[in-house]
Amino acid sequence: MTTDLESRIRQIEDRTQISEQVIRYAVGVDRRDWVMFAGCFTDPVYADFSGGGMPAATVSRADLVARISAVLNGFTATQHISPNHIIEFDAADPDRAICYSYMYAQHLLRGSGSGEFYLLRGSYTNHMLRTPEGWRIERIVQHRSWEYGNTSAVTEASARSQA
Repeated sequence: MTTDLESRIRQIEDRTQISEQVIRYAVGVDRRDWVMFAGCFTDPVYADFSGGGMPAATVSRADLVARISAVLNGFTATQHISPNHIIEFDAADPDRAICYSYMYAQHLLRGSGSGEFYLLRGSYTNHMLRTPEGWRIERIVQHRSWEYGNTSAVTEASARSQA
């Protein structure tokens, strides 16, 4: 633990900025504000959503936005909540940290014959990098714990978005 006041204040500022970036991810997708969402990530970014069928890969930020928006734009509404942030700084590199966060993702798909509601719970491991523009997510790994409701909603929403 750092002991001098300036270092301690900087770490508090870093924690706030890291947490805010992870929250911006959730707010950006719910608002369908793809500029805000894109601003959360480095370019390129490693994204692992393999539990949901999207292969883990290092992709351009634009490609990540295209992949996520292609699914979420098909939903009537979504609400992603990102609580319980635990931030660990890399002792060897002050420009790197990991933010562990919970995920509560609600999805509404009006008119779906399989059910209008889909709930996904889990967590994220967000590997953060300090850039000249501020903290950004360099690697994101989604960990799915359980889902409830219309588990085919993502496929249906994606098809609606492409139509």
